[in-house]
Amino acid sequence: MKIERDLHPPILPLRLDRAGFAVAGEKLLQDISLSIPAGRRLIVMGANGAGKSLLLRLCHGLIEPGSGRRLWSSGETRPLAQAMVFQRPVLLRRTVAANLAYPLRLRGMDRATCRAMVEQTLERFGLTSLSERSARLLSGGEQQRLALARAWAMRPQILFLDEPTSSLDPSATRIIEEMIAAFAAEGITIVMSTHDIGQARRIAQDVAFLHRGRLIEHAPAEQFFDGPDAPEARAYLAGELVW
Repeated sequence: MKIERDLHPPILPLRLDRAGFAVAGEKLLQDISLSIPAGRRLIVMGANGAGKSLLLRLCHGLIEPGSGRRLWSSGETRPLAQAMVFQRPVLLRRTVAANLAYPLRLRGMDRATCRAMVEQTLERFGLTSLSERSARLLSGGEQQRLALARAWAMRPQILFLDEPTSSLDPSATRIIEEMIAAFAAEGITIVMSTHDIGQARRIAQDVAFLHRGRLIEHAPAEQFFDGPDAPEARAYLAGELVW
């Protein structure tokens, strides 16, 4: 039984309008205005502490802007047709198959359709042989593959990825990048943070560069890597320390 990927009404573009976020009076994100259209691969870059993870969490809806606005095209506050995968996968103490099934059942998918979607997802991402293994006993690369497969099964229009390969070896990284490319080929919008400039060059269509919680550059990837306007971005690409 093949499950059609009947998506919700379009939720993109996503717009941030002068969005900010602060903790105990410290401004961690400031005046960020950004539009994320459908069907693009946006890479978020910047030094450690620049606000990359916070920006993804704010877009996804895990945190709310303390100032400004987050606006989905659908008008929803936090639409269902989106997903996020973290640097360290959040997995249940259950089997691989059960990790795939749980969020589908939570959204009200009937048992038969859920079973078919789980089987389709396992096969799609080469996880069938691991289906009855405890998710917590998988290798780091296998856990990240499962997290990405679970996100795909939710049929998102946009997928947020917070440095998904930062702790993986080159072989596992290549597999994850191939999965990301496959998602993009299906029309899923990708918004991904990375500190790996080479990876950003391989994946990005657009780049958003953060510095001290501010968006100081947003440009097509080719333009950004050829020569960004912001001196901080130029220094970052040159391998200099930026803080």
